[in-house]
Amino acid sequence: MKKPTHMKNQKKQPNYNPLKHPDQRIGVFIDVQNMYYSAKNLFQRKVNFGAIVKEAVGNRKLIRAIAYVVRTETQDEQPFFEALYNLGIETREKDLQIFNSGMKKADWDVGLAVDAIRLSQSLDAIVIVSGDGDYLPLVEYLRSMGKQVEVAAFGETTSSLLRDEVDDFMDLSERKDLFLIADYRKKRR
Repeated sequence: MKKPTHMKNQKKQPNYNPLKHPDQRIGVFIDVQNMYYSAKNLFQRKVNFGAIVKEAVGNRKLIRAIAYVVRTETQDEQPFFEALYNLGIETREKDLQIFNSGMKKADWDVGLAVDAIRLSQSLDAIVIVSGDGDYLPLVEYLRSMGKQVEVAAFGETTSSLLRDEVDDFMDLSERKDLFLIADYRKKRR
């Protein structure tokens, strides 16, 4: 495809994306479990959610950033929830379900989807921080409503169908130094 004549001599700005502009109202919806296990399994590190939100928003107007988290009986995760709050990220908390069989379930897919649809009326762009292919129907619906939908996730664990459907994909694996943090509680060798 040829560039239009008026664009031939334009210099490309670094990290410039014409779909992203300062007047856009943006919402960021974070599937914490998906991101936690992706980072842990791929890199044995933790996720820097503050850096992800900052980078995903860029120079746009952040309306809401919501992290969907799971609360355990021990409540060991409370300092993490407080850290998210201090970063300006709201939390939606759900108790970990433990079934008689011993199976555990902590799924926020439906809650995240409902919030994204409910809040989409006041948003121009929606960022889903997850590589879970279960969000494909959500992405398709939001795009059919004229919303710009972006995904930020680790490329290695992102559904290719999801990646192909969104307006923009931010591969967090390309900037591990920014989006991952070390677990300082582990013993140093």
